[in-house]
Amino acid sequence: MRRFSLWLRGQPFVADALLAAGLFVVDILVFVSSVDGLNGPLFVVFSVVLTMPIAWRRRLPRSIAALTLVTTLGSDIAGSLVGDAYNGHPAALALPIMLYTLVAYVGRVQGGIYAAALAAYTAANLYLFAQPVFTTLLFSALMYALSWVAAEFLGARRAYDEATQARLVVAEYDRDRRAEEAVITERTRIARELHDVIAHSVSVMVVQADGASYAIRRNPDRAEQAVANISATGRSALAELRRTVALLRTSPDSDDMPQYGTAGLARVVEMMGRTGLNVELEQTGNLDDISPAISLGVHRLVQESLTNVLRHAGHAPRAVVKVVREEEAVTVEISDNGTGAGAPPSADGGGHGLLGMRERVAVLGGTLHAGRTPHGNWLVRATLPIE
Repeated sequence: MRRFSLWLRGQPFVADALLAAGLFVVDILVFVSSVDGLNGPLFVVFSVVLTMPIAWRRRLPRSIAALTLVTTLGSDIAGSLVGDAYNGHPAALALPIMLYTLVAYVGRVQGGIYAAALAAYTAANLYLFAQPVFTTLLFSALMYALSWVAAEFLGARRAYDEATQARLVVAEYDRDRRAEEAVITERTRIARELHDVIAHSVSVMVVQADGASYAIRRNPDRAEQAVANISATGRSALAELRRTVALLRTSPDSDDMPQYGTAGLARVVEMMGRTGLNVELEQTGNLDDISPAISLGVHRLVQESLTNVLRHAGHAPRAVVKVVREEEAVTVEISDNGTGAGAPPSADGGGHGLLGMRERVAVLGGTLHAGRTPHGNWLVRATLPIE
């Protein structure tokens, strides 16, 4: 049952068709138990016309809502003209269903207009068909109010789910970023070890080989010892090389490395915007022709700063990102609206945050300023020289 429910949530048309079919069955059951067979065909026709459009309520909400209202009014008038003993259709529940649909999937304005039309429809029923005032008003008010409240609840829940999903995407992106930087750090360490092993071992082997070539005739024992040293050093270097290469074989494919520059900045800003962070990007100059190290530095500064704004800027965070490419340097400036509790973004346990930004900028030979402005905003400003 749970699998069917999950599948049904991904098939809105099927779910609405089942709703229409169920409402039609209820209408026919009322017809069988309450309606004289003389006017049965008219009742059945309006049952079909009232229920079938519900299947398309999410695809054409405005049109189906208008059609449902007109059809319901026509059903009441037709039943009154032919003298049916039972003029009402349970399928008229399509009216609150369509009110719910408009509020949940279109907007409050359209929902309010439709609610006003429903109020006029109810007043017309009271005037034309002499229905009991108190019962009709109470039932109509309850049904329409419940529909509106349910739509508001669904809208809030959907907005919450979307925000949660967006934050999960950011968290996953942040996790992947940390994993990527950890891999890059480890690869740098391995490369350094590889260089040390190769440079040291080869240097020793070259010196020993030169000595052996001079001593091979005058001092065979010394030459033999040099050759033995060359052999031992080579075996040791080969073992270290195998160990290092084994680690390098687990590295990620270079094709999977993220792209930076203009496209990378736009992707970060777009993704952060889906979490509810209001971000404005102002870029001057081309970032696609600078060195990969500077491009990566700009990307990481913007990424980390926006993440800190999202974490620390409080309710309704807003940030402005300015990137200016000049001939000799790239200037990156990120400011927020300063509505948080005043806690600055700090380095966390993973080595990121403000400390990580300072280290990155220092490696690139740039300067970094981070702190509160006189207006209370948190400002991060970095200048990275272009090589």
